[in-house]
Amino acid sequence: MSELPYAYGGPPLTATLRATPEDFRVDENLGFGADGAGEHVFLRVEKRGANTDFVARELAKYADIAPDAVSYAGLKDRHAVTRQTFSLHLPGKRVEPDWQALRHAEFRVLEAARHSRKLKRGALKGNRFRIVLRAVSGDRGAAETRIAAIAKEGVPNYFGEQRFGHDGANVERALRMFEGRRVQRHERSLLLSAARSHLFNAVLAARIEAGSWRTPLAGEVWMLTGTHSIFGPEPLGEALLRRFADGDIGPTGPLWGKGELRSAEEVAQIEVGVVARHAQLAAGLEANGLNQERRALALRPMDLSVNWLTDRDLELAFSLPAGAYATTLLREICAWG
Repeated sequence: MSELPYAYGGPPLTATLRATPEDFRVDENLGFGADGAGEHVFLRVEKRGANTDFVARELAKYADIAPDAVSYAGLKDRHAVTRQTFSLHLPGKRVEPDWQALRHAEFRVLEAARHSRKLKRGALKGNRFRIVLRAVSGDRGAAETRIAAIAKEGVPNYFGEQRFGHDGANVERALRMFEGRRVQRHERSLLLSAARSHLFNAVLAARIEAGSWRTPLAGEVWMLTGTHSIFGPEPLGEALLRRFADGDIGPTGPLWGKGELRSAEEVAQIEVGVVARHAQLAAGLEANGLNQERRALALRPMDLSVNWLTDRDLELAFSLPAGAYATTLLREICAWG
């Protein structure tokens, strides 16, 4: 991430991030609630300093079910205090565990309710963040100006460093996989995601460097704000540009795969040119059967608020849609070690 260009010229602050897990809070929003009946139990869980897979395994152990009978919508940060929903498949007339009696050093069950369907990966609306930056130094006035710009224009919708593994090694591992190295099924999925994310970030970086990540170009494929619905390309007429100015739609970049690239003209030239520099990754994604998809170039936080707790401690609160990374927003405001 440190090699990717900034949208606003670099962060005006330096700070300590995650001084304690309580300084990085995440509250998952599924966008729907349990319906009250069915073979699945939805558990609302608060965890601290634990990863999502670990909690899922511990819940399976407590309920005496197989680990694959526990599912969740998305992974959550380990070095944080997070709240998310897990679903457990508990069919039949078996006695349901006493969730309030479950005691664990790293998580607790907040509530439980029955639901008719399994919770699937990606089935969430977004996440609410409350992040406290400690030992802040730098230009406070410039930071407040930057935050106002972010609230209005958003930030580049980069895939965050979590997608690429320790020291970003997953992209290199994906190349080795494409060259014939055998990997396990779950690892294959991680490496394909890393390769695809790397190509998207490279295209977005090229548009930032060209000053066009928030400037519509000929041949854009558009995404309706708040959805994954896309349309275009269409001629850049007055009505289309007005919808962009009003925040109703935004440009997209490629999630690479097989099939015809949907963009055209200027946008297609940029995308094809960037991907050509990463031909082995692109070919590997196509050979593994992924289809062409699109992702928004800009990420606009919702309900962004700022609170200086002290002269050196800054609290930021905001909501992001599913698939977005809080660190891509934070990097435009502050640098951290």
